[in-house]
Amino acid sequence: MKVLHINQSDLSGGAAIAGYRLHQGLLGQGADSRLLVWRPKTISDRVDYAARLAILDKLTAPITQQLGLYYINKLGTFTIPKHSFYKNADVLNFHVLHGGSRGYFNYLAIPSLTKRKPAVFTFHDMWSFTGHCAYSYDCDRWKRGCGKCPDLNIYPAVPKDNTHIEWKLKNWAYSHSNLTIVTPSRWLCEQAKQSMLNRFGIHHIPNGINTEVYQPLESQQCKSVLNIPTGKTVLMFAATNLAEKRKGGDLLLKALQSLPQSIKAETIVLTFGSGGETIAETVGIPAFNLGYASNDHFKAIAYSAADLFLFPTRADNLPVVLQESMACGTPMVSFNIGGVPDLVRPGITGY
Repeated sequence: MKVLHINQSDLSGGAAIAGYRLHQGLLGQGADSRLLVWRPKTISDRVDYAARLAILDKLTAPITQQLGLYYINKLGTFTIPKHSFYKNADVLNFHVLHGGSRGYFNYLAIPSLTKRKPAVFTFHDMWSFTGHCAYSYDCDRWKRGCGKCPDLNIYPAVPKDNTHIEWKLKNWAYSHSNLTIVTPSRWLCEQAKQSMLNRFGIHHIPNGINTEVYQPLESQQCKSVLNIPTGKTVLMFAATNLAEKRKGGDLLLKALQSLPQSIKAETIVLTFGSGGETIAETVGIPAFNLGYASNDHFKAIAYSAADLFLFPTRADNLPVVLQESMACGTPMVSFNIGGVPDLVRPGITGY
């Protein structure tokens, strides 16, 4: 079987990592798997740039961006059938098709792409069935066609409320497409069943993880590798940007600030991404920032060095970092939202 994945990136972000792990798993099972992505991070003959027409994109972007109708100017998407990856594929697997105000993929091309090839659409958030947002929080207007959007600033933020038009355009595209929907979390599966996509088969299939790499390691040895002082309680947090409201960095800071000084003195915070310096300066707890780690073996060492993984997310699908923490045997603390309960089981894997 020959599979072509289309994704925002191959390794940048949780959804990209989940898609890449699926790609690796398929290769391990003998399938011929390839990727077309907007922002490639790996150098491989199996990974290539998604088609784009840069000059046309640049000329038309001001119009579509002003209208708040992102991505419909990406005419390069219609040239994907010319790519050898597409020509040789037996099945397509769409992943994250949006990307801020710039983006890379025109969802109006889905009908033509799936007319020739059957396709699986793996959801990593809600964007595919809303009028603009990746997560709707308490809003359920996406069930009725959007419009009169209560928050245009939710990612990907739009300057004008044409959310009803985008919803209608997506609905038209899907009505002419050949898709099977896959959701990694039970929560997203139920959301999809209530959306415009309920015309398709919708299946709950969690993301995979390599448990030969992500497994419990001896904690003290891992702390020694990372030069973490002994006798300290290690709290871990991961987010691309501490200021990203959805990931709850502000809630983390408040929680750490509320700790008694006696506990702060015995605590160290270990961070992936950014925010270590801010935590140290704001809260007064020493922080070890590991940066944007991509090596799975190194990440497994970090998780095993932690005594507790903190993830105060306000909205999420099936967070990769929670999967990784759980596989390494590190208990997790998070909120009962989205797909988090699939992984955080109170008293068993966390709280």
